[in-house]
Amino acid sequence: MQLVKKPVTGMKDILPAEMAVREYVLEVMRKTYHSFGFVSMETPAVEHLQNLNSKQGGENEKLIFKILKRGEKLKLEEAKEEADLVDGGLRYDLTVPLCRYYSNHANELPMPFKALQTGDVWRADRPQRGRFRQFRQCDIDIIGDDSFIAETELILATSTFLGKIGFKNFTIRINDRRFLRAMAAYCGFEKEQFDTVFIILDKMDKIGPEGIKKEMTEEGYPAEAIEKLLGMFEKITPDKAGILYLKELLAGELEAGVADNLVTIMEMAAGAGTADFKLVFDPTLVRGMGYYTGPIFEIGIDEFGSSVGGGGRYDEMIGKFTGNPVPAVGFSVGFERIIMLLMESGFEIPDSPEKKAYLLDKRLTDGQVKKVIDTAMSERTSGLEVAIAVMKKNKKFQKDQLNAQGYAQIEEIYAD
Repeated sequence: MQLVKKPVTGMKDILPAEMAVREYVLEVMRKTYHSFGFVSMETPAVEHLQNLNSKQGGENEKLIFKILKRGEKLKLEEAKEEADLVDGGLRYDLTVPLCRYYSNHANELPMPFKALQTGDVWRADRPQRGRFRQFRQCDIDIIGDDSFIAETELILATSTFLGKIGFKNFTIRINDRRFLRAMAAYCGFEKEQFDTVFIILDKMDKIGPEGIKKEMTEEGYPAEAIEKLLGMFEKITPDKAGILYLKELLAGELEAGVADNLVTIMEMAAGAGTADFKLVFDPTLVRGMGYYTGPIFEIGIDEFGSSVGGGGRYDEMIGKFTGNPVPAVGFSVGFERIIMLLMESGFEIPDSPEKKAYLLDKRLTDGQVKKVIDTAMSERTSGLEVAIAVMKKNKKFQKDQLNAQGYAQIEEIYAD
């Protein structure tokens, strides 16, 4: 049987040029987040299936790569239902594992806990441009802080990171899940309809008000509720004034302090940011995860028309592990999409070390080769990246390949 050389569908091989960019971006990200006080941590790729199926992950719970039981636990002939066959799965995000991790180690961790976690996640999704079944996520989370400072720090840290790798004129949209619930209740939707209403509303930037009206009508929702909801958006501005307008309009439905808290976050983040970005209020922003309870945010790169990150507050999730509520909020960066955009734009790593290569004649003696190796080791100690290779017959092609890899200096060493 002939072996298959292509990766499994939805996975990809990473070539050296892209790998260099990925490593550079990860290094900038880590240094930036560490400068904000976040500390690195890690969780296993495999998670308990009951944790992944906790009805917190939205549509992602339908995309779990499940893992068969091992050894004596796996009894295929006796299996009557899925639970008899599987007990674990590959993580589909980093938030669920983080909550389990914190619940397990809370007594060993500082309060608040500012976590930085990077790692691969898996979703049995339909592969498409910029979307894979295995991909890296980069998350920062703050656990144990229920103040606006946590959201502000997340926004500032992530915007600073994006600015350092060259992104400009990006937009951070912000909303609060409690605004969505208050708006739906004010307009007359039933509580059990809220989730579907939010899913449709989240499509506003793609299908517009008419598309929203059409889909909600097809769901059978009352026409007066639909008209009332869409009519609100004609008066909501994407700034502090829009938040205060809703605060007054939804006074009977909106929890006290929600609007003022969101205004404070916007003022703090916009006033202190060092990167070139806009912070706007968007009451149609929903975010798909079921665990969000408060402020939510999403980053879009205006010039590319795509989202590269998002997050929000999930104050109830850790309590599902411990029985006690713990405030938590996080921001996830779409690492793969960022890399794709950088590669497509011809991104070059700044301040790369100088590169030098030695091409050695096959007839060199061992002593001559040792002399080259000793010289290369000395140059490496001084900060150069040095490659040594035996000279090929097609020397021009070999040198062209080295040039393409950034080796500007190529020295040919011949036998005496």
